[in-house]
Amino acid sequence: MDVKTATADNNILELKGIQKSFDRGTGKPLRVLEDINLSIKRDEFVCLIGPSGCGKSTIMRIFAGLIAPTKGQVFYHSQPQEGLLDNAAVVFQAFALYPWMTVEANVENVLRAKGLSKDEIKEKTNAAIQMVGLEGFEEAYPRELSGGMKQRVGMARALSVDPEILFMDEPFSSVDALTAEGLRAEVLDIWDDRERNPSSILMVSHDIPEVVYMADRIVVLSANPGRIRTIVDNPLPRPRNMRSPEFLRLVDQIHDIITSTELPDIQVSTIEPSVEADIVEPLPSAQYADMLGLLEFLDAQSGTCDLFQVVAHTHVPFEKVLTTVKGLEMLELVDTPKRSVVLTPLGREFVQSGMDERKLIWRKQLLDLKLFRVVRELLELREGELSREELIQEIAGRLPMEDPEFTFETIVAWGRFGELFAYRKDRGVLTFE
Repeated sequence: MDVKTATADNNILELKGIQKSFDRGTGKPLRVLEDINLSIKRDEFVCLIGPSGCGKSTIMRIFAGLIAPTKGQVFYHSQPQEGLLDNAAVVFQAFALYPWMTVEANVENVLRAKGLSKDEIKEKTNAAIQMVGLEGFEEAYPRELSGGMKQRVGMARALSVDPEILFMDEPFSSVDALTAEGLRAEVLDIWDDRERNPSSILMVSHDIPEVVYMADRIVVLSANPGRIRTIVDNPLPRPRNMRSPEFLRLVDQIHDIITSTELPDIQVSTIEPSVEADIVEPLPSAQYADMLGLLEFLDAQSGTCDLFQVVAHTHVPFEKVLTTVKGLEMLELVDTPKRSVVLTPLGREFVQSGMDERKLIWRKQLLDLKLFRVVRELLELREGELSREELIQEIAGRLPMEDPEFTFETIVAWGRFGELFAYRKDRGVLTFE
C-alpha cells in the first residue's frame, strides 16, 4: 500500500481558537473544549484519542458542522465555514440504519436527499455496496445482518456521496475483534485509492493499537475541559505490522502520554471546601468484579505492579484496566504514582477482609463521593423510593457530558454492593435496603 502524504499548505479543514460550552440550565455553562487549534490536511488519516469526556466527538461534530462552537472559527479550504459541511460524511458507532429499509434503500435514501437522478442514485448505490463487499445483500434488512455487516452498510452510505473528508466516530467499537480487524484494513484500502474520495479521514477512537495502526497523526486530548495535549506523528510505513517492535514502541509511547493524563500523581488539593463540596465526579464504568479482581491481583504482587505489567499478566485490554484503576483510585483503594498501581493501606485492609467488612469499607468510600450522597438525599426526599427516570434526569443535569444511562448502571452496581440501596428492576425504582 502506498503512503499518502500531506504538506503544510493544503489544509482541507481547520479549527482555530475553538471553545465549546454547554448550558446545564443552572446559569453556569459547562466548558468542554478550550483553545482547540487543529487542521486536517489533504490525503491524511487523523485520529483523536483521550479520556472519556475530553471532547473527542464534540471536536468531530464541530468539524462536520453538526454543532457550532461557542467561540472560534472553522475553515474549509481556508475559507470561513458555518453550518453543515456539504462535502463530508459520517460513520457512527451505533450504525444509525433505518431498520425498515433494505441495505440498498438505506444507501439510496442518502443519495435521494442530494437530489440526484434515479440513474445516478442506482449507479452510486451499486458502486458503494460493491466497495464495502456487500454484493448479494442488497435486499437484506438490518435485523438480518451481523454487526460487522451493519457497519459496512453505514460505510457504504457514507462513501456513496463521494465525500472529500470522512468522519468516523468509534466505528469499530460495536463489533467483535476479528470483524474490527477486517474493517480497519478495508477502510485503509478504500482511503488509499488515489482515484477516488475520501481524500482524508478523521476518526475518533479509544483503542490505542487501532490509532497507531491507522493514523498518520495521533491527536491526544486531555479533559476538563478538553485540550490538545500533544500531536504524535506516526512515521511507520504501511502496511503496518501490529507485532513489530517499532509498532509496539509507539503504542507504549501513546500509553505513557495517556497514562500521565488520566492517572496523574496526586497533589494536595488547593480547592476551597465550599467549592469542592459542589463537585460531582463522573464515574468510570468499572465493574465491581473487575475492581475486586485487580485488588486481589495486586495483593498477590505484594501490593504494587506496573500498569502495563497488569495488562500483560491479566490479558485484559489496556482501556479496561485503566477504567478499573480509575474506579479504585476514586474509592482511595489504590494509588497511581508514575506508571505503577499500588494498594493503599485502605485497599490492603479491604482485600484482606471478609465480605461484611468489605461492604462496610465500600459503603463508606461511596459516601465520600458527591454523586452517591445525591442519590441518598433524593431517596430520603422521595420517602425511600426513587424512579430510574428521575435519577437519570438528575445525572444528565449534573453530568451533561456523560452518558446518563451508563452512569446509572454504574451507580446501581457500586451502590448495591455497598448496600446503600436496592434496585427493583421490575418496577424501575431504587429503594433503601
